[in-house]
Amino acid sequence: MRYLILSDIHANQEALAAALEQASGAWDTTLCLGDTVGYGADPNACAEFVRTKIAHVVRGNHDKACAGLDDLEWFNAAARASALWTQQVMRPENMEWLRQLPKGPIVLGEFQILHGSPLDEDEYLLQAQDARQLIGYLDTPVSFFGHTHLQGGFMLHRSGVFRIPGVPRDASFVDFELEKDTFYLINPGSVGQPRDGDPRAAYAIYDDEQRVVRYMRTPYDIAAAQAKIRAAALPDILARRLGIGQ
Repeated sequence: MRYLILSDIHANQEALAAALEQASGAWDTTLCLGDTVGYGADPNACAEFVRTKIAHVVRGNHDKACAGLDDLEWFNAAARASALWTQQVMRPENMEWLRQLPKGPIVLGEFQILHGSPLDEDEYLLQAQDARQLIGYLDTPVSFFGHTHLQGGFMLHRSGVFRIPGVPRDASFVDFELEKDTFYLINPGSVGQPRDGDPRAAYAIYDDEQRVVRYMRTPYDIAAAQAKIRAAALPDILARRLGIGQ
């Protein structure tokens, strides 16, 4: 089975469309690791795609905030303004879907999907030390997570914990083969708001029979996404950061 794995779409319809076009049907089923909405100006379009087309979804912190399930006190000013705007424009059926999204992890055979960490859906797994603390708590050999907007992840090997890099700036994909007797924390990167200095939309395709993760990057119409954010009178930083991948 080949899985298209999307995360952190963040209401960026242009980035989502570009990722789907590049992948071009090279998958059997689709998964989403949370934060479908927040930041971007197309929450309804993105929510409807995920709601109707994706087999398994977990909620992210922005999904919770935009659904009114989380306190906005811990959000910065731009994220707070985006969440409040999203609450105003979301259609009722999409808002109800957001409220009903399950908390991760969800176990799917030999792997699981989650947003932040297997132990805390809102925790950021940024450093090898963060991954090392999960040894003994992973229920499956492979865990797909998001939240950090950083493509790559971690390999938990008997000889140590190692960072997995994402796609280089001069490539559109890179394959990573999974070894046996090793645990993996795989981050496909953010579709709609990468923060690794590469503004291209990020995602992954996982072939569980071949045990290969293909990390993917694709350019998209950033100017169009920025124009929509500005037309919605959302904080300009949300538009500017798309251009620099931060």
